[in-house]
Amino acid sequence: MSTATSSILNNTAAIKESYRYCRKLAKSRAKNFYYAFRLLSPEQRDGMCAIYAFMRHCDDLSDDPESDDRTAVQTSISLWRMDLDNSLKGRLGDSPIWPAFCDTVQRYSIPHRFFHEMIDGVMSDIEPREIETWEELYRYCYQVASVVGMTIIHIFGFESVRALLLAEKCGVAFQMTNILRDVREDADMGRVYLPREDLRRFGVNAEQLRLGMENDRFRSLMKFEAGRAWACYEESEPLSDLIEKKSRRSLWALREVYTRLLKRIEKSNYSVLNKRISVPKTTKMLLMWRAFLK
Repeated sequence: MSTATSSILNNTAAIKESYRYCRKLAKSRAKNFYYAFRLLSPEQRDGMCAIYAFMRHCDDLSDDPESDDRTAVQTSISLWRMDLDNSLKGRLGDSPIWPAFCDTVQRYSIPHRFFHEMIDGVMSDIEPREIETWEELYRYCYQVASVVGMTIIHIFGFESVRALLLAEKCGVAFQMTNILRDVREDADMGRVYLPREDLRRFGVNAEQLRLGMENDRFRSLMKFEAGRAWACYEESEPLSDLIEKKSRRSLWALREVYTRLLKRIEKSNYSVLNKRISVPKTTKMLLMWRAFLK
C-alpha cells in the first residue's frame, strides 16, 4: 500500500463521511440488496454500501437518460475506470465514495480485477445489443452480476475457493431473474438479452417483445429461460454453508427475495411485457424478520 493510500485510510473523518454518503445512497436505491445489508454487522453493512455505491455509479453512467451521445458515455466510463485505478493507488478522484470504497477493498482484500470486470459489463450495455447464444448470455451475466457476488462474499467471509464458483452461479441466477422481469423495458432500449438462438427456436422475435405481444410461443420461451435460472439457483445452494455463519441470514434473505420474484413471474404465466412483476415491500420486510430470527 502506498504512503498516499495509507494517509487517506487513516483520515477517519473522511472515511466516516464517505460511508455516510454510501449508506444514504444504498438506502434510497439498493431496494432488494438493502434489505439484506441490514442483516449484517455494522462494519459489513458499511462495506456492502460502499461496494453498492461503486456499482450504482457504473450503472448510472451507462443508463444516463440525459445523454444520447454514446461516445460521451464511453468517455465518462473510461474516466471512471481511471478514477478507480488512481483511487486504489491512493490518488482519490472527486467522487465521495472513494474513501469508503478503498477502505472496504483493503479491509476485505477484494481483488481489483472484479471491479474492472464490472466496468466491462457496463461498457457492453452502451450500444443496442442482441445476444446470440446461451454462452454469450452467461458471460454477460458473469460480468454484471457474478463478479458482484464474488466481491460481496469477501465481505461475508469464506475460506474455500469453491465459494467463489458458487457465487458465480448465484449471480447468474439473480441476473437471469432480472432479465426475465425486464424483457420489455430492455427491448425498448434496444437490448435483447434472451439469446437469438432461443428466439428462433421458439418462434419469437425482438419486435414482438417491443410491442408487448404475449402468446404461447413467448411463454414457452420464458419457461425455458426460467429453467436455466432455476438450475443456477440449485447449483449455488451450497454457498450458504461455505460463508461465515454470521453472514448466512443475509444471503438467505437475498436468495428468498429473488426466488420469490421468479416464482411470481411464473405465477403470472410470464406476463411481463405489459406490467412489471415485483415482490411487495411487506413480503421483503417479513423475509428480513424471518432471516433475523434465524
